[in-house]
Amino acid sequence: MLKLGFNSAILGDFGFEHVVQFAGNHGFSCVEMMCWPSDNADSRRYAGVTHIDVNNLTPERISVIKHTLKEANVTISALGYYPNPLDPDEERSGYFIEHIKQVIRGAAKLNIPVVTTFIGRNPAKSIKENLAKFADVWPAIVKVAEENNVKIGIENCPMFFTDDEWPGGKNLAISPAVWDRMFEIIPSPIFGLNYDPSHMIWQMMSETKPIYDYKERLHHIHLKDAKIYKDKLDRVGIMANPLEYHSPKLPGLGDVNWRAFFAALTDVRYRGPVVIEVEDKAYEGSITDVQSAILTSRNYLRQFLG
Repeated sequence: MLKLGFNSAILGDFGFEHVVQFAGNHGFSCVEMMCWPSDNADSRRYAGVTHIDVNNLTPERISVIKHTLKEANVTISALGYYPNPLDPDEERSGYFIEHIKQVIRGAAKLNIPVVTTFIGRNPAKSIKENLAKFADVWPAIVKVAEENNVKIGIENCPMFFTDDEWPGGKNLAISPAVWDRMFEIIPSPIFGLNYDPSHMIWQMMSETKPIYDYKERLHHIHLKDAKIYKDKLDRVGIMANPLEYHSPKLPGLGDVNWRAFFAALTDVRYRGPVVIEVEDKAYEGSITDVQSAILTSRNYLRQFLG
C-alpha cells in the first residue's frame, strides 16, 4: 500500500543512474530526486545536489531517465528542491522562486506527481510578517503547479538549527497553526505537505495528530527520526539553538513512535510514497556508512510495510 523510497541527497556524490540502480537493487519502489540548479550549488548539508537537471530536459534526456527507471522497476516519488523562496535578498529570492517553477514544469514533463520544497522565511521577521510575504509570493508558484497538474508538498522543517538561521529559522511551515493560515491564503488542494514527523519531536509536538488533521494535504511523507537529549535540554532549555539538545537520527533510533505513526497513515488511507531521509551524522564517515544508513532504515521500516 505504501511505496518505500529514499531521498537522493544522501547519495549526492553519485549520478542519477547509480541512484536508480541502487534503489532497484535493494528493493525500493521509489526515490525523491534532488533538482538543485547545476550552476548554484548550496554549501548547506544535503543541499546543492542535482540528480535531475530540470533546465536541460531534452527529449533525449527524458527518454534516458524513463528507460533507466523502467529497467530498475523504480519510480520517482517527487522532484525535490529546498531553498528559501522568502529570502530577504530579493535577487536570491527571485532566483529560488523561478527555479521552483522550473522544477514544477520538469515534473510535468516527466509525469512526476509531486514537487517537494520549503515555503521559506525571513528569520528576522515575525510569523505574521512572513505570512504577508507568503501571500505575495506563493500564489504565483501554486498557479504554475495547477497549470501543470503537479502537487506541491511543503516540508515542515523549521530550518532553525544553529546561529546561521537565528532567530526564526528559514522555513515558515513549522506548525499546524501556520499550516492553517497557509491553506486559508491558498486553499488549492494541489498545495499540501511533505510531512516529516521528526520536526514535531524536537518542537515537543504530536507527530501523529497532524496525519489525522491534514489527511487531505499529505502529498508526500519523509521518514526521519529525532533524538531528544534530556540532559542537554535540562541544561540549555528550549530557547537554545535546537541542535544543542537534539539530533536527527535514522528511523527507530530516536523518539518518533513509528508504530503509532504508521497506524495513523493506514487509518487515513494514505497510499503515497514514504521516503527515508538520512541526516544522521553517525552514518556519514564513508560511502559504506551512507549505504548502511539507507539499508538499516529500510530493514527497520519493513515491519510496518509488509
